[in-house]
Amino acid sequence: MPYVNISLTRGKSREYLQGVSDAVHQALVEGLGMKPDDRFQAITQHEPGDLVYPRVFRGGPRSGDFIVFTIIDGLDRGDAAKRRFYQRLTALLEQGPGVRPEDVFVMMQLTPPENFSFASGASGSDIAANEARDRAAAEPGTPDAHETTPRRQNNATTGNQAQAATSTN
Repeated sequence: MPYVNISLTRGKSREYLQGVSDAVHQALVEGLGMKPDDRFQAITQHEPGDLVYPRVFRGGPRSGDFIVFTIIDGLDRGDAAKRRFYQRLTALLEQGPGVRPEDVFVMMQLTPPENFSFASGASGSDIAANEARDRAAAEPGTPDAHETTPRRQNNATTGNQAQAATSTN
């Protein structure tokens, strides 16, 4: 579910913005294992001078092409995955739209699924539970199946026992 806010100085071409969007999406898929069709992004363009940042603090030197990526995710994917993501993102941005690695600032934030809704007022945790149940049904033997299947069997057994008790009375 990563939601990405991309903040940069106004004035870049549509192709440049698309290249930045594509690069962060590809890095999320490759580095963090995000689903390819999970793409929620907002690109916010600021007037020159509206992004305030030091040119050399903990990196740099930064230029006027500085970009801030704020990524809100519902899963903690671990330090190794985040490091892969950071490296892949800077490589893709440099290769594609030509963004210097020194101009890339990333902030990852973890938000539990119950703190967001994708649509229709459904809690993210409800959506995740439904997806896990669907995966368990489609892929028996997976960790999701292990968690979900016993409950289904118990419910089925309880229902059969109740039906049997009713029919014998």
